Amino acid sequence: MWRKKKEKEEALSFKEEVYAGLVPSPGLLGMIREHEGCVLELYKDSVGKSTIGYGHNIEDNGITLRTAESILVEDVRKAMYDVHAVLEDFYPFLSIKRKWVVVDMMFNLGESRFKTFKKFIKALREQDFAEAAREMLDSKWAEQVGKRATNLAKIMRNG
Repeated sequence: MWRKKKEKEEALSFKEEVYAGLVPSPGLLGMIREHEGCVLELYKDSVGKSTIGYGHNIEDNGITLRTAESILVEDVRKAMYDVHAVLEDFYPFLSIKRKWVVVDMMFNLGESRFKTFKKFIKALREQDFAEAAREMLDSKWAEQVGKRATNLAKIMRNG
């Protein structure tokens, strides 16, 4: 089993390298953009396949590591923006590691679910980091994410 996984990883790595060397012309990209249109939310295409963007069939093609990394960066940027919006009055005063914890939670929960952590947010505002850690662990989220919540609560408590 290990050998097959290793072979698959090597094949993906080779595929990524080959992809990196291919550069479509602006004209080709423009033609495909015009024909496909861009949909920024997941939808079913004309044959029922889950699709996103400019006709990217997620079901059959997945995504490349480069695309996954690019999406991660954009999603973390959005989480950072949302944290600033929700915690704007005191977020700048948190230590860097506590900022990371809050962004990690925002990334995982999304803004609407994050905002439901009212006691957690209150404890942060009051700089009661032990209470903030307790509130993190006393949640359905902690049950769902397990070790992630335990690790993040420890960082929150210790700074």
